[in-house]
Amino acid sequence: TGKSNYVGSLIAGAIRTADISIDSLGTDVDANEDGKAVLLYDTEQSEVQLYKNISNILRRGKQTAMPAYFKAYCLTSMSRKERLQAIVQSMDKFYYQYGGIHLVVIDGIADLVRCVNDEAESVGLIDELYRLAGIYKTCIICVLHFVPNGLKLRGHLGSELQRKAAAILSIEREENPEISVVKALKVRDGSPLDIPLIQFSWNKEQAMHTYIGEKPKEERDKRKETELSGVARSIFSNRKHYTYVDLCEQIQSALDVKERTAKSYIRFMREKEIILKDPSNASYFIIGHI
Repeated sequence: TGKSNYVGSLIAGAIRTADISIDSLGTDVDANEDGKAVLLYDTEQSEVQLYKNISNILRRGKQTAMPAYFKAYCLTSMSRKERLQAIVQSMDKFYYQYGGIHLVVIDGIADLVRCVNDEAESVGLIDELYRLAGIYKTCIICVLHFVPNGLKLRGHLGSELQRKAAAILSIEREENPEISVVKALKVRDGSPLDIPLIQFSWNKEQAMHTYIGEKPKEERDKRKETELSGVARSIFSNRKHYTYVDLCEQIQSALDVKERTAKSYIRFMREKEIILKDPSNASYFIIGHI
């Protein structure tokens, strides 16, 4: 679906020269003006494929050679335990060598644990990455090659990421298999369902993926209606009616959003008649005609 290409574009945005504009597939990335470390760890692909990916990153970032501060490692030959040790030790080394870490990408985070459904292992891994991000004051991007279930990630590893991550983006293919769409599943502040849907596709002339604009607002509203209809079905499967306060709490819990976002969702759901006022008691909401 283009996950590795998308994170490659973020790395390209980080290593570009500050005054040069590049196609970072619709996402603004701060250039690494202070020359801090930019680190890529690949747990899935071969050394040959990683070399190709790096060549594409350099071309996209309009770099003729690999900057000294950009380090990329293929961890596929290591055991899962050794992979995390390598990441921890090298982050510490390069933090001091380059006066900080600008960006870290772990392509294939599921390959750092034996089983994505092992709760203790998943919690331990995410706690460690969360700790590292805090210690080194950096952004760690983790690529999880999973199919999300609506707005939720699957498995204990997915659940932990959902809880601790500042943002979660899903890259999917829809009706047209040649176009990849970037959807927000979670944002720290605000509504993931109101974030524009970024699109990119393969460009033969440029021999790389290119940004092709955002989806129309109608498409975004359609996605919002579909997702909130699913949430309403789930919430009302337990009870037939809820007060406004109870419904707000249920939406906050189900979607991991703040109170003001939950209230805006209730407003939207009422407009679309996903939920209705109970005709027998105006204090309650019931599920609409969906």
